[in-house]
Amino acid sequence: MEEELRVRLNEHHQVSKVFPVKPKSTAKPVSESETPESRYWSSFKPHSIPNLVSSISALAFSPVHPHSLAVAHSASVSLFSSLSLSSSRRFSFRDVVSSVCFRSDGALFAACDLSGVVQVFDIKERMALRSLRSHTAPARFVKYPFQDKLHLVSGGDDGVVKYWDVAGSTVISDLLGHKDYVRCGDCSPVNDSMFITGSYDHTVKVWDARVDKSKWIAEINHGLPVEDVVYLPSGGMIATAGGNSVKVWDLIGGGKMVCSMESHNKTVTSLCVGRMDSAETRLVSVALDGYMKVFDYGRAKVTYSMRFPAPLMSLCLSPDGSTRVIGGSNGVVFAGKKKLRDAGEKKSLSLWSVRSEVDESRRRALRPTYFRYFQRGQSEKPSKEDYFVKQKKGLKLARHDKLLKKFRHKEALVSVLEEKKPANVVAVMEELVARRKLMKCVSNMEEGELGMLLGFLQRYCTVQRYSGLLMGLTKKVLETRAEDIKGKNEFKGLLRNLKREVNQEIRIQQSLLEIQGVIAPLMRIAGRS
Repeated sequence: MEEELRVRLNEHHQVSKVFPVKPKSTAKPVSESETPESRYWSSFKPHSIPNLVSSISALAFSPVHPHSLAVAHSASVSLFSSLSLSSSRRFSFRDVVSSVCFRSDGALFAACDLSGVVQVFDIKERMALRSLRSHTAPARFVKYPFQDKLHLVSGGDDGVVKYWDVAGSTVISDLLGHKDYVRCGDCSPVNDSMFITGSYDHTVKVWDARVDKSKWIAEINHGLPVEDVVYLPSGGMIATAGGNSVKVWDLIGGGKMVCSMESHNKTVTSLCVGRMDSAETRLVSVALDGYMKVFDYGRAKVTYSMRFPAPLMSLCLSPDGSTRVIGGSNGVVFAGKKKLRDAGEKKSLSLWSVRSEVDESRRRALRPTYFRYFQRGQSEKPSKEDYFVKQKKGLKLARHDKLLKKFRHKEALVSVLEEKKPANVVAVMEELVARRKLMKCVSNMEEGELGMLLGFLQRYCTVQRYSGLLMGLTKKVLETRAEDIKGKNEFKGLLRNLKREVNQEIRIQQSLLEIQGVIAPLMRIAGRS
């Protein structure tokens, strides 16, 4: 049958040549190989934060563990836990909050709003510790220096940069130089006296608080209204954002532009510096086009890009690199936390691996560069070359000192009055006078506390060491609390004794003046002879 079929086919067609035909290969999708950079940034697992309704104007992480997150939205600042991303506390303001920043110890944070007021809060208290009022237009940014706990830098639409003394609630210097709205700023990571500010006049100015005459020490022209500025970790370079471009500048090299990135399609709104697992730093930016871009400024290259479903207004990365938060204009916080390693990626433990890790830790501990190198166990015997250094004992603060540190002024005064130590009472009163809070504490005292104060004044107001302060205070107390003291039986005895002590002191002073009048001519005559 096969032979007949071949004969019939050969009769009609003559086969000239035979060659093998390979099957067609299926098309493969074109995809770039996954880089370590993309693996790192895509490892942040999305987490949801409840809708905050209004635009997220500012974000900030606490510099100390567990790195609480402050979110500024509308006329509120909400604190979130960085571990669970759950809300823990909310602070209210008079107007829309424009900026928020933590102090270096994480105990306080400062925020400013569009009413021009800069306020300082304790993260455990809802009342403002300080309200700094000097801006005549909306305040747009506020920053704590890197390690300085006593000063603040702020700027606003009045075009003035202000350097604040927080303890005294006063402006140390008004820094003039910008010709338009001041919208952003940052403090140097290597010098607490230096900071930068960006303005809508297209310039970034470098300031030094130690320089007199309120003059900037360097100026950079970005070419567009500046939306954000940030110091890079070295302290010698800065990054600026304006329009759809991000530029890196070398301050040490005279303000020369190092590189420029223009990969965004709309205005860049926020910049942040993030540290990867490899200890390399990246410049991260967000913009109104909804994109987050990661920029390797060492190679002048965009290494990662991510799209979000809303225009982006603010950005922040936690100091430990475990959390990334981005604020949208629709009131949504796009948060991300690093994924845990899979079981297959974890190192397999064995006796040899554990032993090698222990040996490695011992070798690290014996290096002189580590603090543990200088610690000795109780069983270690000193050698002849060792010196015994006594450790200074830590100062134990009294209860009134602790209350003063927490700005609880009236409680500190009452506490020290209960101790019945006049030197401590006068010291606390002098501190309250310096803070301009003494009369406010007196006006807020209850009847029992006021009785303690009057008893103290009756006993010590005529003592020479304390009379300079206490005599004037006694007069003020009687004037301000006259209505509370009149007609109260428990105060009659105190007032009677106080009057007797004052009259006796007046008689003594009159006698001393008479004696002085007699002795003065005699001393003058004796001096002539």
